[in-house]
Amino acid sequence: MAVGLASLMLMNCSFVRLSNQMNLEAAVETAAAFLNKSVKPVLVGGPKMRVAKACEAFVELADACGYPVAVMPSAKGLVPEHHSRFIGTYWGAVSTPFCAEIVESADAYLFAGPIFNDYSSVGYSLLLKKEKAIIVQPDRVVIGNGPAFGCVLMKDFLHALATRLKKNTAAYDNYSRIFVPQGEPLSSEPGEPLRVNILFKHIQKMLSGSSAVIAETGDSWFNCQKLKLPEGCGYEFQMQYGSIGWSVGATLGYAQAAKDKRVISFIGDGS
Repeated sequence: MAVGLASLMLMNCSFVRLSNQMNLEAAVETAAAFLNKSVKPVLVGGPKMRVAKACEAFVELADACGYPVAVMPSAKGLVPEHHSRFIGTYWGAVSTPFCAEIVESADAYLFAGPIFNDYSSVGYSLLLKKEKAIIVQPDRVVIGNGPAFGCVLMKDFLHALATRLKKNTAAYDNYSRIFVPQGEPLSSEPGEPLRVNILFKHIQKMLSGSSAVIAETGDSWFNCQKLKLPEGCGYEFQMQYGSIGWSVGATLGYAQAAKDKRVISFIGDGS
């Protein structure tokens, strides 16, 4: 009995999830046909890429296809912001400037690991159409209003899709035409009260690859989204419940786990 139990425990420990190969091939073929016929497709990364361990596969896909790359707000930090076609955070009306225009005008968009709730969708106001979307969850792919493919791991799907897409930079070319670089805030006069934009100007200069940012619910949500993360800079941002105060515990836990990082926490909801 003991031997049987030990064998069972060993089997459980060595269990590895695999994609259903037939479903994977069908999903990739269908998605490739969907995207290759589109004129100006885009990629948007979501927070579930982390649990799916698919961040590298997402970047591989972005490198291969030439599409502009955006992230949902709770996925900030999962995609390198120094990527040549990174266009910022897609968050509806409060997106990075020019990002929403490109995403919502696309004729096809691939969302990898999205969570669409009232916070991430700005009160369900995103101007997206289901028939234009490929939704890739950690173990499932849904294409437009059509087929859904189960038992397909996100990282396997993205990796395979990268080899099947034609290069298409049309949407990024459109972004390049309308993009205007963000200006610098005016310097404060001596004795003038400190302004938030001046504070974050200095914080931006503090960030490096050895930093990590913890953004609290509230004003920090929006101000920290504007930060441009250097390569290697960590970022944690919780918007599942909008709960105030989570960042204090998160800061302590992060600092214990990542001793090589300088953790910078933005705490307080602005009230």
